[in-house]
Amino acid sequence: MKIAFVGKGGSGKTTLSSLFIRHLATTGAPVVAIDADINQHLGAALGLDEEEAAGLPAMGERLPLIKDYLRGSNPRIASAETMIKTTTPGEGSRLLRVRETNPVYDACAREVELDGDSVRLMVTGPFTEADLGVACYHSKTGAVELCLNHLVDGRDEYVVVDMTAGSDSFASGMFTRFDITFLVAEPTRKGVSVYRQYKEYARDFGVALKVVGNKVQGQDDLDFLRAEVGDDLLVTVGHSDWVRAMEKGRPPRFELLEDANRRALHRLQTAVDETYELRDWERYTRQMVHFHLKNARSWGNERTGADLAAQVDPGFVLGESVTAPA
Repeated sequence: MKIAFVGKGGSGKTTLSSLFIRHLATTGAPVVAIDADINQHLGAALGLDEEEAAGLPAMGERLPLIKDYLRGSNPRIASAETMIKTTTPGEGSRLLRVRETNPVYDACAREVELDGDSVRLMVTGPFTEADLGVACYHSKTGAVELCLNHLVDGRDEYVVVDMTAGSDSFASGMFTRFDITFLVAEPTRKGVSVYRQYKEYARDFGVALKVVGNKVQGQDDLDFLRAEVGDDLLVTVGHSDWVRAMEKGRPPRFELLEDANRRALHRLQTAVDETYELRDWERYTRQMVHFHLKNARSWGNERTGADLAAQVDPGFVLGESVTAPA
């Protein structure tokens, strides 16, 4: 199951995504955590110190390896150099699965220990001063989108992505790559503004969107969120001494997280698991193709010098039953 956490900067989306990752890890389920926010705070939120977090391998710097592996023997893709962030898989492409080992995970993922449990952590890599004037941050997050396009995940397997802040996810089709999106919103007008943008833009794409109210301190905050987001409000989270200790670099054992916040995380997992029956791989593949063709026309063909529409395999539908070459 693929889960996105989105929200405006400072809303607490990274903190909440890290708590949810920790919660999933305690269930024994396999978890891949991806930091797709160029501010790169997920590693620290999962307990890594600054040196460890800075030393994580950047997916954006390993894009040639990722492309070469995913291309496989797909005859529709002339070379890895013609692949862009929205390139779709087809017959002969290699796919990624949550539980396996593969060269992409070997190069880009690191195991993070969490109170005796562990998750795979992958990061896009930060947007550095060297990138100014020569790249936009979408060139970093493109590696994540390409991997999601080639990812086959099943029930009780979890891929949790901490997304870029605000509504920047709409600069590509990555916002359609998830079974459910949790939008973290504070009980303020600015806090719900990103929700309105997301709701409006995602309406035509069947995106499952739920709001997690954060920093909710009382009934007035709760009433405000209910009035602004209605039935999309799934759960609220308040002050946490556990989170405060974690932010100081001294997290207690996760089992000591407050009961109310633990119940909130269980509610998030229930909402995720309930979306499994709603999966529509044909629509998922169709949306993938839609954004690839859009990017091909607008910039991809010119940049690569190839007809990227020819990469689309019209008979291919991604799904759990699809097999791929070794």
